[in-house]
Amino acid sequence: MKEKGQLTIGLEVHIGLGTRTKMFCACLNDPDAEKPNMRICPICAGHPGTLPTINKKAVSYVLMLGMALGGTVFPKGRSKFDRKNYFYPDLPKGYQISQYDEPLVEGGELCGIRITRIHLEEDAGTLSHGADASLVDLNRAGTALMELVTEPDIRSADQAVAFAEELRRIVRHMGISEADMERGLMRLEANISIDMGTKVEVKNINSFKALHDAIEYEYARHAKALAAGETIMQETRGWNAEKGITISQRSKEDAHDYRYLPEPDLPPIDASAFNLDSLRTSIPELPAAKRGRFMAEYGLAEKDAYTVTEDRLAAEYFEEAASELKDLAQEAPYALLYNYFTSDLWGLMKRDGIAFEALKATPENFARLVLMASSGTVSSRSAKDVLAKMVETGGVPEEIVKSAGLGQISDMGHLEETARKMIADHPKAVEDFKKGKTEALHALVGKAMGALKGAGNPSMLREIFEELLK
Repeated sequence: MKEKGQLTIGLEVHIGLGTRTKMFCACLNDPDAEKPNMRICPICAGHPGTLPTINKKAVSYVLMLGMALGGTVFPKGRSKFDRKNYFYPDLPKGYQISQYDEPLVEGGELCGIRITRIHLEEDAGTLSHGADASLVDLNRAGTALMELVTEPDIRSADQAVAFAEELRRIVRHMGISEADMERGLMRLEANISIDMGTKVEVKNINSFKALHDAIEYEYARHAKALAAGETIMQETRGWNAEKGITISQRSKEDAHDYRYLPEPDLPPIDASAFNLDSLRTSIPELPAAKRGRFMAEYGLAEKDAYTVTEDRLAAEYFEEAASELKDLAQEAPYALLYNYFTSDLWGLMKRDGIAFEALKATPENFARLVLMASSGTVSSRSAKDVLAKMVETGGVPEEIVKSAGLGQISDMGHLEETARKMIADHPKAVEDFKKGKTEALHALVGKAMGALKGAGNPSMLREIFEELLK
């Protein structure tokens, strides 16, 4: 059977930038506005005779990302905008202001994948299709859109997904964009070929799963066609997630089809207009570096470091709590901190729909609660109750424990009295333990913890039961 051949993939990633205003006008960048066409003006609505202006913050964001990825900013010494003559039904001008031969960034690398260029352009609006008409909403039209293009270095669907996921982490950590794919703030296109033959572009990819599945489908389709002696057509295809297939949309355009010309209403951007050194020093610690540091400083496994650093605010909260824990304890229980953080705290936040910006439980108080659980001051069960109260009120854990009587009982006499009562009340468990069934001991400890309303010291109870049952 003939081998499929080498899969070759290049990605084009569009990311909506989190600027306050749109790319070329003063309209608020609010594509999710309550009503359609609320955030528009004559410039983004494409009225004749209007003059665009350049959003400097958007340019700064692209320059910073280029620097973070090791690219060359202003590779031609300057950068300019061009008119891309392509009909978008939801971009009223009849052309798009983009960049062609003088992009802001060239080169760079991420996850071992070379980056060709990063440039700026304006986004289109959105269309709503009904039975009798299509309605246009221009709230998104004219917002700042960054496009990153890779070299065809990607060799598998998994590698493509890993690249896109890491890029999303980076722009989120840098505060450039929320990159929410459900809201269209990050959109993916894959250029796919076998053995560097004719490439096909797949659009309408709005999730990492869709990216993976679209690449796998196209790989199989290309291989089957080539094995049958058919010719692969250079075309643009759309991904249909419901059917799990790609669908031909149109023949693939080349650069000359867009009839690029320099945008006459915008001046070239000169590198001297930006303090590049200041932009470089303002780049925060990137996710890969943060993961490595968390593994080294807090003993996290690699997968756990990925989990904690997936979100910038989550990583900041965890690190503040870990720093507090380090100050409070000679041997800080970072593993326990991680468990309470990713399981109990996140669970409560998800249940109540709370974001880190609105979380009342401070990192310092969270660390103190973890230390109380680690030292046995409160039981694991009580710690969960205390944490729920902290999330609700923002209270101090010691005060909550005291007012609710949730401190862990470690008094030997009290524990032994409870253990003797459990032995008397559960003769079957005692008999099973004496027959060598060790799970019977767990059952007795559990009964005692229940009688003590979760406040007993489980380690001490276990030792007491073992001594009494000898």
